[in-house]
Amino acid sequence: MRRRLINSTLAVVLVVIAVFGISLVIVETRTIESGARESVQSEAVRLVSILDSRLIGGERVESGVLSEQITPDRYARVDIPGRAAIEIGERPEGDVIASTERGEQGETVRVEESRSAISRELGRTLMVILAVALLAVIAAVFLAVRQANRLTAPLTDLAETAERLGSGDPRPRHRRYGVPELDRVADVLDASAERIARMLTAERRLAADASHQLRTPLTALSMRLEEITLTDDPETVKDEATIALTQVERLTDVVQRLLTNSRDPQSGSAVTFDLDEVIKQQLEEWRPATRSEGRALVRSGKQGLRAVGTPGAVAQVLATLIENSLMHGDGTVALRTRVTGNQAVVEVTDEGPGVSPDLGSRVFERTVSGRNSTGLGLAVARDLAEADGGRLELLQPYPPVFALFLSREAGDHGESPED
Repeated sequence: MRRRLINSTLAVVLVVIAVFGISLVIVETRTIESGARESVQSEAVRLVSILDSRLIGGERVESGVLSEQITPDRYARVDIPGRAAIEIGERPEGDVIASTERGEQGETVRVEESRSAISRELGRTLMVILAVALLAVIAAVFLAVRQANRLTAPLTDLAETAERLGSGDPRPRHRRYGVPELDRVADVLDASAERIARMLTAERRLAADASHQLRTPLTALSMRLEEITLTDDPETVKDEATIALTQVERLTDVVQRLLTNSRDPQSGSAVTFDLDEVIKQQLEEWRPATRSEGRALVRSGKQGLRAVGTPGAVAQVLATLIENSLMHGDGTVALRTRVTGNQAVVEVTDEGPGVSPDLGSRVFERTVSGRNSTGLGLAVARDLAEADGGRLELLQPYPPVFALFLSREAGDHGESPED
């Protein structure tokens, strides 16, 4: 493309130079020749005028006096009746330009000039025209190369950007070139890069969230299946299988919820549900794990609360908080329900060291963790809570109190607490 641009520009310039150059040469040739004829004629008229004045005054007429009145390199012949012809200068050979004039006293003056003088003048003019044309060609080459570089360099850069996008590097370059069409292409590529970056981020986030959030249900399901393999009691097998099926349903709900959040984090599927049932299910699920750790899992506060949200998401949030208490906390893990305004609140606390001061509110940020963990659990839990209009907060760092706030169904009532 670069070569084509240069060649096309040079072709246009050469055509323009040829057209105007030939026209200029023709015009200059005619002008020089016409000027030479007028000069010869003017000189002949002047000599006739001088001769008339001298003849009328009776002055002497000779070549020495007249030679001063004629331009060098020109030839003049003066014929006066009754006198010998007077010749001034050397008569040119070959083709000449001549002018003959007759005076009032009967004298005749003929002035001649060789066409070689015109040719020399025309040659000088042609040299000037050629020099100007050469300068024009050099300037055209310089401008063509510069313009070609200005156009091809951005195209090469845009091709590299497209290649980077194709190779999986979605970083936008935000380069502009001062050419509206190329800048438009750059805008489109940058917008595509940003979309690809968001898509890749969402995919990586989904993979990380799925690997983290599926771990707990799979662990619980594995524990139930182990209980089944270790017992011969049909009733125990039936109970454990029922709980395992519940875990499978929860696992399916978690997967569906993660997929929904990956498409639209605000696309909640909130319904009114019995909060006690979700808490009861979590207590049954986590009590074996707490017992194996030599710890207790208790519940207190208001009962009979009906909240608005997604039961599976709420269960996942509570599971994350309980798991964090088991991993990073100590002592009894306590769940407490209460009401504040038009919201139902579930608090999860333990007797451990709590959240270090340097973490503070950053505890919900992704990859932020006070221990050797992924730092995804609380971040995903907050996303799940906010997707249905709730929120997850750290009420106090020590002892650690995490609170899940959910919208409460109007008109629900609470009963006596149960420890």
